[in-house]
Amino acid sequence: MIKINGKAAPEAKGNTLGQYLDENGYNKTRIAVEVNGSILSKKEYDSYIINDEDIIEIVNFVGGG
Repeated sequence: MIKINGKAAPEAKGNTLGQYLDENGYNKTRIAVEVNGSILSKKEYDSYIINDEDIIEIVNFVGGG
């Protein structure tokens, strides 16, 4: 089962990571993505195909002071 940020996401299977991020409103310039324990570079987002058993963590950068 695909998990994204700790929640089941079976609808993401077969999509590229870039498609998933776009469809869910993520600003690709302000996030980091870890797939199965490894950080993906931003240039890989549009080529990485989400597979069964993937565990994906998406982290937003937040500014502040």
